[in-house]
Amino acid sequence: MHHFSWLQLFPNVTHETLHVATALLSAVLLVILAFVGRMALGKGDEAVAPASSFSVKGVMEMITEFITDLAELIIGDDGKKFVPMFAAVFFYILINNMMGLIPGLSPSTDNLNTTVALGLLSFLVYNYYGVREHGVAYLKHFAGPVLWLAPLMVAIELVSHMIRPLSLGLRLQGNMMADHTVVAVFVDLFHGMWFIPIPAIFYGMSIFVSFMQAFVFTMLSMIYISMAIAHDH
Repeated sequence: MHHFSWLQLFPNVTHETLHVATALLSAVLLVILAFVGRMALGKGDEAVAPASSFSVKGVMEMITEFITDLAELIIGDDGKKFVPMFAAVFFYILINNMMGLIPGLSPSTDNLNTTVALGLLSFLVYNYYGVREHGVAYLKHFAGPVLWLAPLMVAIELVSHMIRPLSLGLRLQGNMMADHTVVAVFVDLFHGMWFIPIPAIFYGMSIFVSFMQAFVFTMLSMIYISMAIAHDH
């Protein structure tokens, strides 16, 4: 059963291609957000001066500082160099999630194709940096600390790593699909009853869930990179 989306009114947009259209729309919105954020920063001394009041610049600084602090907490001093990637992933997921709150729009994050693709991105990135940091020695991570347990540990570690993209994708897709389904049910149930604030309560909950799912996905990606580049294997 599919929900109506305004994108279906465009030619050649079917239910099968709907998630692609919404994913592209989210990417466009992310580029616009980056452009607006850069314009808000200003130039010269104005760009490095902290915002003195609530503004777009202040919000961007707050989120960037939050992601930077989280990356340094989980990864360490090297966390700063990953901030652009983590910020892009966070905003992309957040924008996709929030699109589901707009009537007639469906978030691509409630489609497994999009969420597993994001999981694969995380998988490729942390393995790339693991190999870049340790070289061939990165493979020792799969063998475990005891040599005679290596055959068993290799099998366990390979399965554990291979299911990470799927687990990341299923967690994000399942939570967002459930969240937007609950909101849609209660909005339809109390449609026209403007004096009952229940739909507003569930919209607020959905905004919170959208932030939390973007945060959880980004944090798990940080943890995987931290484990991959750590020198205590």
